[in-house]
Amino acid sequence: MGMAPNLKPTISKSPTPFPTSSPFSFKTQNSSLFSNTVTSTIHTHKTSFPLRICTNLQFFSTRRLFLPSVSGIWDAITGSNNPREAVAAIRRGMVLFRQGDVAGSVAEFDKAIELDPRQKAYLWQRGLSLYYLDRFEEGAEQFRIDVAQNPNDTEESIWCFLCEAQLYGVKEARERFLEVGRDPRPVMREAYNMFKDGGDPEKLADAFKNGRDNDYFYASLYAGLYYEAQKKPDEAKAHILAAYQSSYGQRSDDYMASLAKVHCVCRNWESD
Repeated sequence: MGMAPNLKPTISKSPTPFPTSSPFSFKTQNSSLFSNTVTSTIHTHKTSFPLRICTNLQFFSTRRLFLPSVSGIWDAITGSNNPREAVAAIRRGMVLFRQGDVAGSVAEFDKAIELDPRQKAYLWQRGLSLYYLDRFEEGAEQFRIDVAQNPNDTEESIWCFLCEAQLYGVKEARERFLEVGRDPRPVMREAYNMFKDGGDPEKLADAFKNGRDNDYFYASLYAGLYYEAQKKPDEAKAHILAAYQSSYGQRSDDYMASLAKVHCVCRNWESD
């Protein structure tokens, strides 16, 4: 797939500054896409864990900003502000990605790693951005590092496959597939099995078209991404546009809802 490395919409405003205290970042369903987002924050003196929420299952999939307690104590003793500054850089990168500035988001994520190298093992957001810059080898490496830390993350396993399918083709990418633990979400279990073993993305999309809004969104998104891995752009466009235009894609504050928008912008896709 030949993708332009730096396609992005013009941004007319700067991201809203974020507090630098340790956050728990919750994905909610009330914010518009490509806008400054509101992040729910819990202050803690130990750790910082951005979490992806699947509200219908009351399921939390840990997305950690890695600030281990022992290192945190050392930082407090030495007066280092690097971990806090790294968290702020990650937040800025996430805002830039939501606004469509993919290259700018990677610059912030890389700045976070420079400030606190421990963060790299948890920067799944960076892997997503690298995919849209055609930096597939780096993206695959990022997802493999993440899965090593969180061996139950279905989506990172799939995104590693997506990067490697662009590098090596679907057959070899499947041979290299990262197996992870069982996802509690039925839609993601089906998507995982499809990418791992092969399958019909139309069946995935159809199975959840009358289900919950978020299930339909994820089924459509991953059906489209599966087609993209197979280099079938027309089918990919139909499903990813459906995900973006769905009620969940339009209203949710889920980072993946923003990703569906970014995907369409990077591919210059508009509804027919």
